[in-house]
Amino acid sequence: MAINFKKSYKFAFKSSVYISLFVVCSLLIYNYFVQHINLFILFAFPITLFVFSFFLIQYRVEVFIYKRIKKLYDEVSILDATSLKNKIVTTDISSLTNDIRNFAKEKKIEIESLNIREEYRREFLGNISHELKTPLFTVQGYLDTLIEGGAIKDKTLRVKYIERASKGVERLIHIVQDLDMISKFEVGDLNLDITKFDIITEIQNVFDLLEMKADAKNIILMFDEKYISPIHVYADKDKIQQVLTNLVMNSIKYGKENGTTEISVEKINKNKVLVRIQDNGDGIEQQHISRIFERFFRINKSGSREEGGSGLGLAIVKHIIEAHNEKIFVQSTYKKGSEFSFTLKTSK
Repeated sequence: MAINFKKSYKFAFKSSVYISLFVVCSLLIYNYFVQHINLFILFAFPITLFVFSFFLIQYRVEVFIYKRIKKLYDEVSILDATSLKNKIVTTDISSLTNDIRNFAKEKKIEIESLNIREEYRREFLGNISHELKTPLFTVQGYLDTLIEGGAIKDKTLRVKYIERASKGVERLIHIVQDLDMISKFEVGDLNLDITKFDIITEIQNVFDLLEMKADAKNIILMFDEKYISPIHVYADKDKIQQVLTNLVMNSIKYGKENGTTEISVEKINKNKVLVRIQDNGDGIEQQHISRIFERFFRINKSGSREEGGSGLGLAIVKHIIEAHNEKIFVQSTYKKGSEFSFTLKTSK
């Protein structure tokens, strides 16, 4: 990459001035104490010396310093081909120092970011390995028992083990499908089918779908008030239903027995509504809130896996809402409950 250098003459100029002043002072002293010097020599010699010194010093600066600085910039540009591109680089030492200091600062931030990403990558690989390993070992265990343990001859055991192996396969498919959906969202390859629909009706449909799960823990699914008129929004109906299902399912999963899950829909301006899903369950500790939308992140790893699920629900929720160019929020108080909320458009 070609680098344009701006030569600095300040060093050579100042050095030449100092040398010339020294010579003039020396000549004046010599003239005063020793003998009279011709005035032409007294003024012409320092000027000649100044010009000679300037070019000599500048030449040596360019030969011994400029080339080394250029080499240093060339090496830096190999590490970062963008930071020095289309930039005039000076041989001035203070400018060089600032450039190198800024470069080092940027690289430090970049290294710290890479370390964080590497830690996230290791954790993600560990989590996905665990999530896939559990159903795979379940399927393998039941199939091995059928084939090698002789259970295949017993019709009752055969049906029972095949059904359990099938559930393990279903969980694997669910995990892979969720990962595929997240990948498509991240690369912008999942198109949204934006339509106008009543959000109140969709919430009620989710309540009906999850009513039996809520009844198992004696949790009441409810609106904050009676909505007489429909509230129409513009979004992908199926994807928003998936968001509502995941959030309500979580409120049941982590909710306390005899608790409640309450949903409210409030207009925040003429073009937006805010959908709130609030529960009085276990809540989330503050140190975990920033990570709950990460793939496979679980607060209570053992308990969450016993409840089932892919561990990707909240990550999918976040991607769906952001794909709509909307915002999702979370507030939680540990041991008191959580509130998830997101915005939707009410008009085009």
